[in-house]
Formats: sequence, C-alpha cells, structure tokens
Amino acid sequence: MPSATDDPAAAPTTPAQTRRVLVAYFSRPGENYYYGDRVTLETGNTHVVADMIAAAASVDVYRIEAADPYPEDYEETVARNVREEDSDARPAIAGTLPDVAQYDTILLGSPVWNVQTPMIMRTFVEGVDLAGKTVHPFVTYAVSGMGRVDSDYADLCPDSTIAEVLAVQGETAAQAQPDVEAWLRRIGL
Repeated sequence: MPSATDDPAAAPTTPAQTRRVLVAYFSRPGENYYYGDRVTLETGNTHVVADMIAAAASVDVYRIEAADPYPEDYEETVARNVREEDSDARPAIAGTLPDVAQYDTILLGSPVWNVQTPMIMRTFVEGVDLAGKTVHPFVTYAVSGMGRVDSDYADLCPDSTIAEVLAVQGETAAQAQPDVEAWLRRIGL
C-alpha cells in the first residue's frame, strides 16, 4: 500500500478498483495545540490520518507542502494563518500539482485552522480541476470539529460533489483507525 509520503507520480495504480482515488492532504508537524497546552509532533495529525487511509484503501497520495514552510512554533503559525486569511492569500505549494484528470474521487485532508480550511488548501483546489469529481474532506481539529470546511469546499468547488466528511480530533489522531476504516466503508472504499 502507498504511504502518505509517497510521490503521486510513483504511486501504483489499482486495476481491481473501478474508480481512481487520490488522497491530497496538508499537515503541519511541530508545536501543536494539545488539550489547551502544546505538544511537539514529529508527524502532523492530518498526516497520521492520511497514512491510515493509505494503509486501509487503494489510493494514490499527494502531500501538499508549502513552498515557504509554516513555522515550527504554534503561535507563529497561528499569526501567519491570520495574516493569510486577512489578505485572502494563496500560499505557494512546493513542487508540481498532481494531474487529477484520472481520478473520480478526491479525499482532501487538512487541519482546521480558525474554523476553516488553511489558505494553502484554497491554493490547491484552485490549482487543480475538480469539476465532476466527488470530494470527501477529512480534517483534524482541536476544538471546532469540521468547522466551515465542508461549506468552504462547496463554495470553492461548485462543480464538484462534496460528500461525506471525516473529522478527527487531533489529540486522538493516533487512535482514529476504527473511525477511519468505518468512514472508508461508508464512502465505498
């Protein structure tokens, strides 16, 4: 099975599956919120969930990375996110965006920042053609649950079907395998 760190160009195809599925996710390691305190993560929470998805289903994986990486420090990242939201920024993505033409279903993963998608996710969805695709958002969050993420994607992807979502509390991401597998079954993967 592909890992969430695999290059999508090198990801194996799945001939037994009638539809092609891409997991595209953004995750930030470093200092993170943890039950009102802070903890340093070597692997971001959304990355953990993306790895669970890749281990449980036949998917290709594309990791969205910022050309200008987000700070290791939690408060600095929060401040940068606020600046990006206030200016309606589209942070650059490192590397080449994947060609999504071959995919029927896209699983879009990210943390929830300030009750919405991080601005880099807007860069991604505006940089690829998701028209006619089924999009299943999955998120990790601290206190907001899904926040406005599904409605953000509905606005950003008007020609896509925004389907069943998965929200995992970041502090419990490492234990989310049963929820991830149940979600994958519900969405037919």
